Amino acid sequence: MIDNTRTLMLPKPSPNQAYVNVSALEAGFIQLPPAWYVQGADPSEIRIVPSLAFYLQHSVSKECVVFDLGVRRDTRSYPPAIRSLIAQAMPVNVPQTIEESLSKGGIKHEDVRTIILSHLHFDHSIGDAVSFPNATFVLGKDSEELLRNGYPANPHSDFLQSSVPIERTRFLTGGDFNIAIGPFPRAHDYFGDGSLYIVDAAGHCKGHINVLARTSTAGSWIYLGGDSAHDVRILTGEKDVATYTTSDGKTRCRHMDRERAIEHIRRVGALLKMPSVHVLIAHDWEWYKRHKHTEFFPGYIRAKL
Repeated sequence: MIDNTRTLMLPKPSPNQAYVNVSALEAGFIQLPPAWYVQGADPSEIRIVPSLAFYLQHSVSKECVVFDLGVRRDTRSYPPAIRSLIAQAMPVNVPQTIEESLSKGGIKHEDVRTIILSHLHFDHSIGDAVSFPNATFVLGKDSEELLRNGYPANPHSDFLQSSVPIERTRFLTGGDFNIAIGPFPRAHDYFGDGSLYIVDAAGHCKGHINVLARTSTAGSWIYLGGDSAHDVRILTGEKDVATYTTSDGKTRCRHMDRERAIEHIRRVGALLKMPSVHVLIAHDWEWYKRHKHTEFFPGYIRAKL
């Protein structure tokens, strides 16, 4: 359970506090059936949602960090299992790739030094990694297993072995998550200055991680929640995580580990009680509609005070 004695506590800024500027990036759209993730949703409802990615720039070093890579325009390069999913249930549309989004804002691909991937599902991790020749990729500790056993070595895998260049990839270990911050017991201070934390977000997929970033010197934050939840109402507690029954009578969930996913959702939901924290999940279509003309790169997401 969440330790309520520290649930709403995030560290105060220090003198000359470093922070990051955060911009949303266009990275494609997917068709998402809400009933897959939201208990009680209309099974016939279909929603077109963004697969949000983000550009972060450190205030002191000016280092460029990208969080997630979105969807590939060329779906033929996906594993057969994913091509089948796209054809049958989850069509994609990519008016602007992650590379095009950065270029539009004046960022050269070779200037991106770090790419943090929330997880290896096709709508988050498989923009074209080759486009970022100088970037180190950062993944959660269990992602390496998915890659080693990915397609084409395993012809049935949902995961593509070539999603990232292994020789330029850092897989965070259990020892890296050595800080507790706010409601989260396991986090990693990426820059070592309290400006950007990578949070262990276990539950949805092996290696799932989130980002908690300080967005000003005045105590504001943003939480980039990846696929922690697929609907804001789950974070607020208005709706429950969906389950379904398989042909053999077993109850299943679209999250890999439902219990751990729900515990993490509760932790993320605790941030909603804090006036200075902005929480964003990757498929928040309502936020996208409200902010697509203002807070996407080269614009930036305003600090929430």
